[in-house]
Amino acid sequence: MRNPYATALEIQRTAWENAAGLAGKAEVAPERTETINNVEVGQTPSDVVYEENKLQLLHYEAQTDEQHDVPILIVYALINKPYILDLQPDRSVVRTLLEAGFDVYLIDWGEPSKLDRSLSLADYVNRYVDNCVDVVRDRSDQDAINVLGYCMGGTMTAMYTALFPEKVRNLGLMAAGLCFAGEGGVLELWGGEDYYDPEAVTDAYDNVPAEFLDVGFALMDPVANNVSKYARLYDNVEDEDFVENFARMERWLSEGIDVAGVAYEEFIRDIYQENKLYRNELHLDGEHVDLERIDVPVLQIVAEYDHLIPPGASKPFNEVVGSDDTEILEFPTGHIGMSVSSRSHAELWPEVCDWFEARSNGEADPAPTATDRKDEDAALAEDVADDETGPTDADQPTVETDGSAADLTSLTGIGRTYAADLHAAGVDSVAELATADAVELADETGISPSRVEDWIEQARDEYR
Repeated sequence: MRNPYATALEIQRTAWENAAGLAGKAEVAPERTETINNVEVGQTPSDVVYEENKLQLLHYEAQTDEQHDVPILIVYALINKPYILDLQPDRSVVRTLLEAGFDVYLIDWGEPSKLDRSLSLADYVNRYVDNCVDVVRDRSDQDAINVLGYCMGGTMTAMYTALFPEKVRNLGLMAAGLCFAGEGGVLELWGGEDYYDPEAVTDAYDNVPAEFLDVGFALMDPVANNVSKYARLYDNVEDEDFVENFARMERWLSEGIDVAGVAYEEFIRDIYQENKLYRNELHLDGEHVDLERIDVPVLQIVAEYDHLIPPGASKPFNEVVGSDDTEILEFPTGHIGMSVSSRSHAELWPEVCDWFEARSNGEADPAPTATDRKDEDAALAEDVADDETGPTDADQPTVETDGSAADLTSLTGIGRTYAADLHAAGVDSVAELATADAVELADETGISPSRVEDWIEQARDEYR
């Protein structure tokens, strides 16, 4: 039987230790309060080199004597301030890129006013992003630049690259919401058209208030966001570095910005609810955002434990773009951890820098794009045909007025090149595609199975 006196002594000792710990925490509390109130963020030096409406284009001070020829423009989301990418000197995506020798620019969107309620995705993509890209191109004397989009900014840069592929050298997509067919997590579920009407929000508020969005994000993990993090702060209040890191993050979380009403409506309806971007059905100002035109190198950076944009809402995108040079870096962290965790900066970002560096040297030829390869193959085929037989029917356009290729191109996602690939595999019409076997056709053409399955589904819909 346990000695009751020993048990009492243990309880008393634990109480003394807790009291001593509480006294120590109380003693440093005033200092930690001052730390929280005065913490600094976004410390990497920069200049504003372009302004339009609320937008400011920041150009960061070089950290190396020599820089890569092709600069990087970072496009962040519309719903928070972008200094999460420069939260503190030792955990700054901006500084990491600078120290790797890149010339870095970043778009700070500012906060829309009531007068900006009508700003659409087309305004942000076709006008604001395009104007900033042109400024960076002019300043760097480059025809095409690197673009790195984070979160909603990644979604918009994917749209931009499809519309202006000639201006983008390499495309980086960081935790970007791109594919919403059931793998988009809680936000996709909550934002589903059966449960959520974005226009009800904008009718009430005009622009969507930051506080409205904050509540939604916090409810995705209510215990962690409202209890656990404060318990950790209490446990570590005597650690000044911990408190500083906590304070920087809390400041960023508390400084959300409103979102322009029309852009919000379009993003929820077209991207989340109708999945138009991934289905290659999105139009901005009447112009098709054709994913086949994304024939530049594409790098996806995804977080394994991202509850805002799960990997399944990003990774399938690489299968539907026109580029043959695609890569995915998946890292065991969360949505914000990929930009602020020490491990991400030690292990993930050196790989990102290496990827951009390999494709950002002006003296070297960039990695061939899908369009380059198709053009080269076509030229080679012409040379062979001319050498062996002289001009033949192979020199003529392959799309017949009655036929096959023109019929196939009526389906979303099938252009002339894919139609020719299907024709070579014996599929000459939508009717024949509707009866095709997806696995066999994908194997024979070398086209991704998911893309072929989508085409077959479209073909079958026409004949139901």
